[in-house]
Amino acid sequence: MAKPKQDEHYKKALYDLQVELVKLQRDLIASNARVLVILEGRDAAGKDGTIKRLTEHMSPRETRVHAPGKPSDREASQWYFQRFVTFLPAGQEFVVFNRSWYNRAGVEPVMGFCTDEQAEEFLNSVVPFEQMLVRDGIQIRKYYLDISRQEQKARLDEREGDPLTQWKVSPIDEAAQKKWKAYSRARDEMFERTSHSDAPWRVVIANDKKVARLEFFRDLLESFSYRGKSRKLVRPDRALAFKWSESAADRVAP
Repeated sequence: MAKPKQDEHYKKALYDLQVELVKLQRDLIASNARVLVILEGRDAAGKDGTIKRLTEHMSPRETRVHAPGKPSDREASQWYFQRFVTFLPAGQEFVVFNRSWYNRAGVEPVMGFCTDEQAEEFLNSVVPFEQMLVRDGIQIRKYYLDISRQEQKARLDEREGDPLTQWKVSPIDEAAQKKWKAYSRARDEMFERTSHSDAPWRVVIANDKKVARLEFFRDLLESFSYRGKSRKLVRPDRALAFKWSESAADRVAP
């Protein structure tokens, strides 16, 4: 009997937070700001659904989503960051990366798509690269959606059995459970070496998709100053959405 009430609460909270996102974007446009939101996470963590609800009421003119695919032979021969630069935000733009250059800290080394030397070079160069972007005026928010191994298995099984989500099934999905520990080690090293004061990693515990979406929005909105901000609405639950730190390392899925 409680489920309809829970759904109603979710819809109301989602609506209120999407109104706050519109307020935020209005201010970003007025100030000619450039914002880049990077969304990472394990396979089936809920990135696509989160981005859909993040952007569905934002201005289509100033909002862009980029989901990088496999690099072409030409792109593979370039400086690693080169193929991402063209998608960075211009003035007034709010850009979301559905996965990002951090592929080289996760899926690429785990799946053998890059060499150890390439992965190490990335980990050494990404912080200076991001600091350069921030000095130039780009505001970066980096989020990682974290789920448990059991929750991932349940979602991958559901995805495989649903004809509407067949397009999401890939060999990488099939390896997600088998390489769970390798992904955990890669995630932990990524946090340790690439979270910095100009662009810290922010973690959202995402075992409940709807709760995770709301906490992601609250944390994102809380990180900005904008006119008409409702501080009551954008107060995240710090048990579910928090900046990564060594002291918080045990709060992510092992």
